Amino acid sequence: MPINKDIRAYNASQTASDKKVCGALAKIIDGNLPGAECKIWHRHPVWFLDGNPIVGYHKLKDSVRLLFWSGQSFDEPGLTPEGTFKAAEARYADADQVSEKDLKRWLKKAIKIQWDYKNIVKCKGRLERLK
Repeated sequence: MPINKDIRAYNASQTASDKKVCGALAKIIDGNLPGAECKIWHRHPVWFLDGNPIVGYHKLKDSVRLLFWSGQSFDEPGLTPEGTFKAAEARYADADQVSEKDLKRWLKKAIKIQWDYKNIVKCKGRLERLK
């Protein structure tokens, strides 16, 4: 399935080096999250399963940040805790740093291990484990 046109436009708006990183991430993510909805959310590409954000990326000053909303629960090397909830990140300054093998493994875990970010407001900031 072709990458969402808005995500393609986001990727195309990046510098040449970042465009390669974003393109590699989008291709691997989109190809390994069957049935996921992908869209620009808060100005960045994000993939959702049943309305729950799973993974996304965005341009930082010196790199592209890949973010898994439930990534701290994956117990995976290469992912660093981010923020005060359950998110974890990896950063890429060059497309050669993107490991398809690692990313596919993380995406499999992202499908199985999810925290309910979709209802975080309704739960007054408390995350509950899904599945």
